[in-house]
Amino acid sequence: MAPPKSFLVSRLVFLTLLTGFVLLPVYVMISSSLKPLQDVSGKFQWIPSGLTIQPYFDIWKTVPLGHYFMNSLIVAGAATVFSVVIAIFAAYAVSRYSFRGKRVFTVTVLSTQMFPGILFLLPLFLIYVNIGNVTGIALFGSRIGLILTYLTFSLPFSIWMLIGYFDSVPRDLDEAAKVDGCGPLGALFRVIVPAAIPGIVAVAVYAFMTAWGEVLFASVMTNDATRTLAVGLQGYSTQNDVYWNQVMAASLVVSLPVVGGFLLLQRYLVTGLTAGAVK
Repeated sequence: MAPPKSFLVSRLVFLTLLTGFVLLPVYVMISSSLKPLQDVSGKFQWIPSGLTIQPYFDIWKTVPLGHYFMNSLIVAGAATVFSVVIAIFAAYAVSRYSFRGKRVFTVTVLSTQMFPGILFLLPLFLIYVNIGNVTGIALFGSRIGLILTYLTFSLPFSIWMLIGYFDSVPRDLDEAAKVDGCGPLGALFRVIVPAAIPGIVAVAVYAFMTAWGEVLFASVMTNDATRTLAVGLQGYSTQNDVYWNQVMAASLVVSLPVVGGFLLLQRYLVTGLTAGAVK
């Protein structure tokens, strides 16, 4: 039975408004990034009077954007790899084995997501400073400290989501692998992990996006040498002026890795999130 015409019209109107709501800020960013600074600083014009690509060249000179880009890539990439590896082992143990305190562990892991990140800012700052004073290991102001910080944010949700995904993988596959001579680790890497690729990809994308765009901890836990992109964009604002056209251009450049990765892995991401959310 075909839906009524009023429903089709309402859906079309709603989707049109939603598309405009989403694309309007993108148009403002793109058009502002292609304007000279004097045009951006004045009254906003929906149709630019003049276009230039010079801001896309200036963004690399005004601030060390390339250095910030490398810092973000190293920190986000390392946090993603560690989060995925640890989450795989932890989720496999919870999904396939029974032990005392199993339910308490899973509830505790998920409950950590209820607290806002700002509550952990001062404790982590004090911990890193004290570790540096006692052991000489510089965690504060270093990439390693920032990687550990982002790992604590993404790991709980990654474990919880992979537990749900591993539970959906039939246990008969484990038994078949053991019959073929595989141990627990062999069954994990030869059978479970290949079957759970969509869930692992979803975890990786989530961990990367969490670390890539984080501002609060990056603004406190970094210095000039370890500053990331999310904080480095503030360098386009000076005491005399704000280079709005370069801010918009840099924001678009910064968004490309995440947007490109999401588009390439969208199929795995949707499948992984759907399967991991339901046990």
